[in-house]
Amino acid sequence: MPRPISARIHLSALRHNYAVAREHASPAKVWAVVKANAYGHGLEHALTALEDADGLALVEVDGALRLRELGWTKPLFLLEGFFHTADLPLIQQHRIDVAVHCSEQITLLEQASLSSEPIQVHLKVNGGMNRLGFRPEQVAAAYTRLSALVQVRVVNLMMHFANADDEFNSRLPVAEQCRQFELAQASLGDVTLGVSLSNSAVNLLHTSIHDGWARAGIMLYGGSPSKASADSFDLRPAMTLQSELIAVQEIKAGESIGYGSRFVADKPMRIGVVACGYADGYPRHAVDGTPLLINGVRAPLVGRVSMDMITVDITDINDARVGALVTLWGQGLPIDEVAHFCGTIGYELMCAVAPRVRLIVGE
Repeated sequence: MPRPISARIHLSALRHNYAVAREHASPAKVWAVVKANAYGHGLEHALTALEDADGLALVEVDGALRLRELGWTKPLFLLEGFFHTADLPLIQQHRIDVAVHCSEQITLLEQASLSSEPIQVHLKVNGGMNRLGFRPEQVAAAYTRLSALVQVRVVNLMMHFANADDEFNSRLPVAEQCRQFELAQASLGDVTLGVSLSNSAVNLLHTSIHDGWARAGIMLYGGSPSKASADSFDLRPAMTLQSELIAVQEIKAGESIGYGSRFVADKPMRIGVVACGYADGYPRHAVDGTPLLINGVRAPLVGRVSMDMITVDITDINDARVGALVTLWGQGLPIDEVAHFCGTIGYELMCAVAPRVRLIVGE
């Protein structure tokens, strides 16, 4: 039998969350973002749940090809575009849309030996985030080069927001990025392209921004893109990480727990040992007090997370015995709350779940 730790994937939650994204984005279509192995949920499992999605978006070329092998016939979109000339014939053959965000990618397209079947390109604008994209004053020249290629059809202008989750950010507010995007649009004169702007934060928090294709990421998996809870947006957890107690220790006042003896008991305590550690993807830097559920009852983590084990205070949970069910995050315990205690975000916890953790798929 395997170790008791498992990540339960809730397909009905994925379907529900996509419906929430579509409702907020209407009348726009919605890319379901499935990069990073569907945020740790499994690409094949996400495909099952998201069969009604308008399109799937990711960054891994091999992942896009895998989705075609699995039977996905609707649009696919590579959010970072392509990385090598050798990618282009496969992208063209399998009808995969690509972002183009730098002049070097245009050069690769110009030099590639391709058929005349056009690759659909989404031209990316750098609206101030300064990761990927052309500045507004560079967009027209990039468009001119791309539109001269018979193997390319530019279909959208796209941009990514740096602070859509923070309305009080004054360094690069949403309004300023929208202004930069409008400058890019204006530089094209009479050329009209589709628009793709909305990530999960825009989808949920900025209803005045409308586009043709929204991009729903973290919200699909039941995480919140803002300080507000996922539940406040009617989002449901798509993953529940669970394990069991594998030992119980009775310790005295003054005794310590685990590596580094970080936690010292100030009274007699019962300590539960959980089969989960940083090798499973649980953050090693989790602090004392990080919540877990033991048989559905909240209890605090105590002591340092080790490779394969976590220790938890079960002093006040009378029915906590070896074999008791432990929920690390998911149904009953929001992943964003756990992430907050760990000084990170729910995205990282989802994506960090290790291959040795069994994925159990259900509704």
